Amino acid sequence: MQLIEDLRAEHDLIEQVLGSLRAFVAARLGGQGDPADGARFMAFFRRFAGDFHHDKEEQVLFRALAERAELPPDRGPIPALTDQHRRMAGLLDGLEGLLGAPLSSAEDRKRVEELAVDYSRSLWRHIDAENSVMFPEGEERLRRFHVRDLPSRPPTEAEAAARETGLALLAAYPPLHDAEVHRGDGCIACPSFGTTCEGLEVEWWTDLEWEEMWERRQDE
Repeated sequence: MQLIEDLRAEHDLIEQVLGSLRAFVAARLGGQGDPADGARFMAFFRRFAGDFHHDKEEQVLFRALAERAELPPDRGPIPALTDQHRRMAGLLDGLEGLLGAPLSSAEDRKRVEELAVDYSRSLWRHIDAENSVMFPEGEERLRRFHVRDLPSRPPTEAEAAARETGLALLAAYPPLHDAEVHRGDGCIACPSFGTTCEGLEVEWWTDLEWEEMWERRQDE
């Protein structure tokens, strides 16, 4: 499915630029880095990751899953991932006034680091959950309802410019590797698992899928 292929490719870039954001914040805290690059990072995450990428997920993929594959729009993975988009946009709101600021106070320095860590780790885990659960499972469920393709769209001029900005920032700030972030596949990777979503099996599986699972276990 072309839409999902596009979304995966966009994830590859977004997760790299998250590492660059962390490297930029570390540089700023060390008295280096160009404060003007703060606005460039905001443009990438607002325009490319938000207006372009997250919008396609919500308005095309998630909507098709609810309307054409009869999956619940008010509980489970769809609202969980949408709520994560909203929460991460809120973290960007907090970062916006700090990334290009002088960071002269200890409070501002602590706050910008906390927000950058929270935002990057949340979005990394969100990407893992979508790549390993939402995309493959969503595509399979759409196929059951004879939906084999969904429309993608090219970026607007502003969104394309934001993508190019992200590529330039990658070159300027080689991505920082966060060894403490817990990443992985499956629902366990999702920040909403066990809180607002009980996982794919509980939220999406049909009676037939449960029966097949129990039959496989009995045959083992």
